[in-house]
Amino acid sequence: MKRGTMGLFGFGKKKHRDDDNEAETKAKEAAVEDDKTGETGENEAKDVENDAVNASDDKNSEAESSTESDAGSDEDVENRHKVPDEPSEAYPDRGELYGPWDIEEQKAPNYDEYLDMGAYYLPFMPDTKLRVKANRASGQVVGCTVSYKDSSLEIEALAAPKTLGLWDGVSEDLLAANPKANEQPGIFGTEIKLPVTVNGGKRLITRIVGVDGPRWMLRGIFSGRAATHPESPETKALNQYFSDIVVDRGEEPLAPRDLVPMHPPVSPEQRRKADEAAAKADKDGDGHKIPKRIKGPFVADQQTEVQTTISRGPMFSELR
Repeated sequence: MKRGTMGLFGFGKKKHRDDDNEAETKAKEAAVEDDKTGETGENEAKDVENDAVNASDDKNSEAESSTESDAGSDEDVENRHKVPDEPSEAYPDRGELYGPWDIEEQKAPNYDEYLDMGAYYLPFMPDTKLRVKANRASGQVVGCTVSYKDSSLEIEALAAPKTLGLWDGVSEDLLAANPKANEQPGIFGTEIKLPVTVNGGKRLITRIVGVDGPRWMLRGIFSGRAATHPESPETKALNQYFSDIVVDRGEEPLAPRDLVPMHPPVSPEQRRKADEAAAKADKDGDGHKIPKRIKGPFVADQQTEVQTTISRGPMFSELR
């Protein structure tokens, strides 16, 4: 998908609605043919109607959001969109059974109701707070942190080469720069345990994971119980949250390890209103254009953190 209106404001998995509409159209056509061909047409109409029902079920299912043609075995459907149960040094099924997902992948979850951050779409999880990290001078968004109970997850999307993953090199650099760091098998493959000292001299343990996707790497920095207690509810909830993220790398050229450009949070309702306004402007010939996310790389050492809290009733929608 090329960067444009859909990337920032467009509804998420448009392909699901297109599949539904196509199936419903086929059902109507088959019904008309039924009047002409009798029993053969009746059977055909029933088959196509079943396809429409299946497509609708796919759209409304939370555990299985791919279309009927994407469905595999019962075991695959049951495991899809979950995180692995056991730690491992590898993470081979990303994009097939597990996330984080790329926006172009057929098996990615439906992100219509996700919060759009530009570089990625964040799922909704109750009882969470979102802190947006921005460059104090320019106001450009450069990352975010999701807090849940006594744990937090900092999320960054980095550009990667077309043919090579980024996490192996990043993890090696972390180990080389931090003698007290160590690597171990984790839910998302090899991860880094890194002790850090915060204000007041308090020492905390962080768990750093990196997942390679098509031309991107998503890095998650877990802290609190999510970094030290693998079986805790916070750990499992934030692991699943990280896995459900949908990354939108965009088409702009970026050097490896550059942060993928972001923009302030855009809620699903804001995207819907923007789509309606754009459609009306196009119809009226006003030439209205929806702004895109900022292009170009961000440099990590130019970042400062500005903390805000986004809360929502049914959806992330209020910035304060």
